[in-house]
Amino acid sequence: MSRSHISSDEFRRHGYELVDWVADYMERVGSLPVQARVAPGDIRAMLPPAAPEDPEPFEALVRDLDSVVLPGITHWQSPGWFAYFPANVSAPSVLAELVAAALGAQGMLWSTSPALTEVESHVLDWLVDLLGLPERWKTAVGPGGGVIQSSASDATHLAHVVARELAKERGASSEHAVAYASSQAHSSIEKGARVAAIRHLRPIDVDENYALRPRALDEAILRDLEQGLAPAIVTSTVGTTGTCAVDPVGEVAAIAERHGLWHHVDAAYAGSAFICPELRVEQDGIARVDSFVFNAHKWMFTNFDCSVFWVADRAPLNRAMSVLPPYLRNAASESGEVIDYRDWQLPLGRRFRALKLWWVLRSYGASGIRDLIREHVRLARWLGERVDEHPSLARVAPVAFGLVCFRHVDGDDATDALAEQINRDGSVYVIPSTVDELRFIRVAVGATPTTAADVERLWSIVSRTL
Repeated sequence: MSRSHISSDEFRRHGYELVDWVADYMERVGSLPVQARVAPGDIRAMLPPAAPEDPEPFEALVRDLDSVVLPGITHWQSPGWFAYFPANVSAPSVLAELVAAALGAQGMLWSTSPALTEVESHVLDWLVDLLGLPERWKTAVGPGGGVIQSSASDATHLAHVVARELAKERGASSEHAVAYASSQAHSSIEKGARVAAIRHLRPIDVDENYALRPRALDEAILRDLEQGLAPAIVTSTVGTTGTCAVDPVGEVAAIAERHGLWHHVDAAYAGSAFICPELRVEQDGIARVDSFVFNAHKWMFTNFDCSVFWVADRAPLNRAMSVLPPYLRNAASESGEVIDYRDWQLPLGRRFRALKLWWVLRSYGASGIRDLIREHVRLARWLGERVDEHPSLARVAPVAFGLVCFRHVDGDDATDALAEQINRDGSVYVIPSTVDELRFIRVAVGATPTTAADVERLWSIVSRTL
């Protein structure tokens, strides 16, 4: 006879088995080929054509992690992971995710689980201090506040929606609203503007380091004003995806203030580095922006999804997001003494994501996180020096945070061939990209377990390939 549930004893036993599997995986991931080596359809071919009618033993589920799942996994947690930006996990983060899944609580309202809201608000206020951000961004202090989103893309979309609504309050229609960002900005800027029904997006020219040119921004805004359009929002990037360029946030802030634009900062990758005072680029300018996002799930050792979004004034965000049907009314909300995070995001429901961030901060301590980030930055600079010394290689951008960008001096084909040969080794993974029609290789140092030995191994593969 089929069973509708497992007993607590069975759950405990299976839980131990699964935790052992996870711990074993985290130990052996460095010995596995970083890239998945399967062809399209290979994984589906290993699955039965229909769902099982009868229960299967838990042991079969765990076996299939090794036989079905792992062959199709590209190992983002490998110490040889240098592709894209990191998407880190850590032991306290994984364990907190397990607890959050078991609680299964919904944090849409304070009243639906007060701990979800208050832990999140408080931990994000901690981060304001740890990252050197403006005091008024704390929910306990000023008009601003922080909220955990699924991704920086969601936060960027929200910023565009708020900017659109503010433009409408000033009498402009969404079809006349204009958004601005560097030509090197992430694709989520374009998508955020599109989904927010902002029809006009202006990519702004960049300088020799691929950072936005303030004069070009000001000229673009003036042209749009002359055409009767409504400049609504500008996004500055701190750490572009391509080359980790940093836009001049302070100069952009002055332009945004002069023309009345919402100013959003996308620091999805580099924001974690602000926990190190010496890495707080454009800090004075950031104190003048309207919203800011960074992904703790990139470089703060907290697994996806955990994207932290702050606003300098939460009132416009709440006005844009609040829809209050009768079934969500309650005494706590109407008292005005609590935060209801449903008014800070697009979805209604929300998970206990703050638990894992809370556990990571407590388990590592600020000093432990600083040590790891500083070591990653040191290793990236070491690798950049090796690139500069080699006659067959040339950097295409300054080494920034943990990112090194270089190419083969013989051109695009040689650069692509070099990337392919590096990845063929299996113990490391890099990706080629393009800037100014030049092919180059991105090396992002920042995976949780990456050490000097791993970066030295990468360099030995590069140097013997040349």
